[in-house]
Amino acid sequence: MIEKPHDSRATFDTDDAKWAAVLNRDATADGAFVYAVRSTGIYCRPTCASRRPRRENAEFHTDAEEAERAGFRACQRCRPQGEPLVQRHAEAVARACHLIESSEELPSLDDLACAAGLSRFHFHRVFKSTTGLTPKAYASARRAERVRNELLSSETVTEAFFEAGFNSSGRFYASSNRMLGMTPKRYRSGGKDMEIHFALGECSLGTILVAASEKGICAISLGSDPEQLLQEFQDRFANANLIPGGKDFDAWVAQVVGFVEAPCVGLALPLDIRGTAFQQRVWQALTEIPMGTTISYAELAKRIGSPKAVRAVARGWPFPATG
Repeated sequence: MIEKPHDSRATFDTDDAKWAAVLNRDATADGAFVYAVRSTGIYCRPTCASRRPRRENAEFHTDAEEAERAGFRACQRCRPQGEPLVQRHAEAVARACHLIESSEELPSLDDLACAAGLSRFHFHRVFKSTTGLTPKAYASARRAERVRNELLSSETVTEAFFEAGFNSSGRFYASSNRMLGMTPKRYRSGGKDMEIHFALGECSLGTILVAASEKGICAISLGSDPEQLLQEFQDRFANANLIPGGKDFDAWVAQVVGFVEAPCVGLALPLDIRGTAFQQRVWQALTEIPMGTTISYAELAKRIGSPKAVRAVARGWPFPATG
């Protein structure tokens, strides 16, 4: 799947919109334009932490080069001539994610911060704001994915959980239902004798498939081809009774996915990292809400650790019929 590039410039096509972004220090405006202050001769990013000028002293330029041609000099605080802060943070987070993915055990927070080139405290905050997850939650998502793969390729369950990075059977079995939506034995058998409900829908990352057994969520997949996703799902749970989601199931999934997607977290991240983070946010949110239960956006926002994001949610998320 090819992701369409995010063009923030289209959002700020008037001076009034640009000024509002400056007043709000809107991170999505970083890279779309710079603003210059006539009284000081300095130009800044929209997100600069410096004191805001009077409106009549501000003017807007497409980029740093245009501002400098107009006679302004760069702010030494926000350094607007460099890469946008959002992009720098995304690159730092990507380095940490690649370290997580290539390590047999979860690297320490200090190691991850070092890979990102940030202080320990700053790294944790940047990682959470960029991905919507803590480093530990992202690592857990990758380990859960490794568990599912290892259960299909390893000769025994014991071999699978050790290969996936669990150092004891107790730790693995304590979290297996949450990771798999069933016992490891049932997962290896293709969901034998189980009923699994599923729904297909569309999101900003393409097509999403969500499936759940009576024990919990057992699959969340993203891709560009709905038929391929469905075929892979059917192959994975070849011995289960697969049931297209009904009205309650679809509404339950759509409510959560619509909320998690609304803040558009991680637009600057590489697609694989963004996809993993998105799937994990959906998985975490769905496991907090019993199937068929409705919940307010405000309450859901609190549960997934983003209480302020509720203001970004004012839209539904349509699922096509799956039956």
